Amino acid sequence: MDPDRFLTSLGDFPAMLADDPVDVLVDLYNTEVSRAIDTIAPERPLLSHRSKPAPWFTGELAVMKRTRRGLESRWRRTRSVSDRTRAKASLRAYSVAMRAARKTFSTARIASATNRPRELFQVVRELLHPPEEEGPSDHLTTRCGEFAHHFADKVTRIRSDLDADISAEPGDVTEAPVCQILLDSFQLVQPDDVDKVLGAVRATTCILDPCPSWLIKLAGGGLADWFSGIINASLQQGHVPSCLKKAIVRPILKKATLDSLLLNNYRPISNLPFLGKVLERVVASQLQEFLVETDYLDSSQSGFRPGHGTETALVAVVDDLRRELDRGSASLLVLLDISAAFDTIDHGILLGRLSGMGLGGIALQWLRSFLEGRSQMVKLGDTCSDPWPLTCGVPQGSILSPMLFNIYMKPRSSGVLEFGAISTQMTLNSTTLFHQTPRKPLRP
Repeated sequence: MDPDRFLTSLGDFPAMLADDPVDVLVDLYNTEVSRAIDTIAPERPLLSHRSKPAPWFTGELAVMKRTRRGLESRWRRTRSVSDRTRAKASLRAYSVAMRAARKTFSTARIASATNRPRELFQVVRELLHPPEEEGPSDHLTTRCGEFAHHFADKVTRIRSDLDADISAEPGDVTEAPVCQILLDSFQLVQPDDVDKVLGAVRATTCILDPCPSWLIKLAGGGLADWFSGIINASLQQGHVPSCLKKAIVRPILKKATLDSLLLNNYRPISNLPFLGKVLERVVASQLQEFLVETDYLDSSQSGFRPGHGTETALVAVVDDLRRELDRGSASLLVLLDISAAFDTIDHGILLGRLSGMGLGGIALQWLRSFLEGRSQMVKLGDTCSDPWPLTCGVPQGSILSPMLFNIYMKPRSSGVLEFGAISTQMTLNSTTLFHQTPRKPLRP
């Protein structure tokens, strides 16, 4: 797929449609991109009668395999003792060579990933737990339905355990504390900014995308008018098209050592349309600047923030512990584990947080549109479940979700600090430290 041929087939963005609803523009984009892809690379059936060989299977092994099969066939015809001996010797030699090739390949992969922990863990997981062959389509369809119901029931069960008086509907945003509106609209993007935005988004392709994301990134500047027109229409209208709010969920084992048959051992990771992630990146960059300017987030919040991470959290905790130890005080470390943290976020409460921090107008309307009307489908192999509507939560795998989660959790840090101050005065001069990890639901 040549990017230049792709751009030529796609054509220019129709400027006369710039004022149309963003849903119309996105549908036009998907239609035209699909047409351009079909022009330069028409779909055709590929008949494959052989499975893809393993990456460690070399040409020498292929020759040895053909030789072994030839000797086996000859022995079956002749039933000669000498032919049987040669066939067995060939089989032993082929087995030894195959084990050596597999070992050499695995050793080279481990060596190449020595300084990249993420790749190293992936190699180890593949060696310890090789991927299972896909079962019949009926089994996958049933399994997809089981996963979809499990993820939905888990969220419903967690939210039902919360007190009824803390639930909030989207309309409750008007009851948020009155605050001066500091950001009522997002800045529009220029065509020259598109390359920078595309460069900041990973080229992850969703099955809902009309073409591969890597081709879009390579085409870059040639799509500037298309992307800027769609993004600006969305920001001006305060609306996110419904087709960009569909997610393909892939269940991922929480740990490689867990039982793959138990649904509780999986977490849902959402794969979203590439165009939607580009739109999120534009909003996320402006929202991040707003958070920095207003100094809204707590200074001790290390998760999902630029320049922060587990190192800053550990350094702060160790420093506090040692300071209290030097004073002769006792220290109590409280670790809170949050279950389905992203999936159980209440939209009404989150919108109230956003309004309370100074967002309003079209900006708040856009974020409301981003949260509402989402749906997801579970995908295993080539099989998908039926769409499942989402009435709460933010998708894992989204660019905006971690930032929205931090905003949602902001009051929790204030409560913890207040609790720590009280415990210092009322107990044995102890200090309560708080480390936050997203696992269990919190009362807003």
